[in-house]
Amino acid sequence: MSRRLLFVVNDVGFFLSHRLNIAQAARVAGWEVHVATAPGSVVERVAAEGFRHHAVPLSRSGTNPLAEIGTLWALFRLFRRLRPTLVHAVTIKPVLYSGLLAPWTGVPALIQAVSGLGHVFIADGRLAAWRRAAVVAAYWFAFRHPNSHVIFQNPDDRAALWHALREGQAALIPGAGVDPEEFTPRLEPPGEPLVVLASRMLWAKGVGEFVEAARLLRERGISARFALVGDSDPGNPAAVPDERLRAWAASGVVEWWGRRENMADIFGQASVVCLPTFYGEGVPKVLIEAAASGRPIVATNWPGCREIVHEGHNGLLVPPRDPEALARALEKVLKDRDLRSRMGSRGREIVMSGFTSALVVEKTLALYRELLQRTEVMGVAEAGLADDE
Repeated sequence: MSRRLLFVVNDVGFFLSHRLNIAQAARVAGWEVHVATAPGSVVERVAAEGFRHHAVPLSRSGTNPLAEIGTLWALFRLFRRLRPTLVHAVTIKPVLYSGLLAPWTGVPALIQAVSGLGHVFIADGRLAAWRRAAVVAAYWFAFRHPNSHVIFQNPDDRAALWHALREGQAALIPGAGVDPEEFTPRLEPPGEPLVVLASRMLWAKGVGEFVEAARLLRERGISARFALVGDSDPGNPAAVPDERLRAWAASGVVEWWGRRENMADIFGQASVVCLPTFYGEGVPKVLIEAAASGRPIVATNWPGCREIVHEGHNGLLVPPRDPEALARALEKVLKDRDLRSRMGSRGREIVMSGFTSALVVEKTLALYRELLQRTEVMGVAEAGLADDE
């Protein structure tokens, strides 16, 4: 019988951008790969890769109880029908739902990848605190599968959910990895420097702080362009409306480029990459790609960012929600081309030592093998018990 691997991810685009490398390597290693996501415009790319896609009504931010029950029922039926050897769940809802369902559907092994703690862990107020407590409790129930690993991208996320974990269950793999042959260092283009913030356009990604810092630098006579690269995300409560993005672009303070697929070329045009996030990040892939591209980074001193940005070495870290501090850090880097070059070279070295796609794949497949071996041992033990009876 072939080893059957099922990825459960809420968004097909996220699977293609953040887990395709692992799925491809698993297939080479002999796994039959299936992918369950919500329907999307790029589902055909999953089939083109040779994987079987299963449409499941997964909503990233929906809270309608009837809809969520429908999602659980669809996943339950899929697990029972497909009978995967291993389920690899990515992002919050798939992690929670797969953890609850896998023991009841006979799934022998489970990987739960926590790719950041999301909006609920940064919200303020008493209601937000109650919601965080509820989410931690839900994780406790979801992490009960006896043959599972929970992958965290940074130590802060692991610490936040430590009490929900069993000893030895947590694994630390910093991000999705990057192909260093795709993202390569290029000489900084001549002319006016370009500062890029590439992300979903969310308030919690520090978009507002970036625009304010750009305004401050222009008032101080700093010659530079500032570009927002990415779309808004209407399904997220922290989304920046399109009208606001268009208004900022019309004012001339920043440019809004929208979503781009050719990120290697975007970083090739940039002089500095900036991400003033205070979102519940894992390790932002955009920062790994920027470092691989030999670009200095200005980011917040925040979980996930400080895994890839080392203060004063390959970039600068600033306090979150502080446009003035962000402007000062950007000014320092923008005024010193040699500093940008040195930081970019060091960033490339950091990526090559621990953030390449090959290393991420190697660590992930090692977890697969470990869980598979446990499954085989457990199967032998159960067979022995049956013989004794």
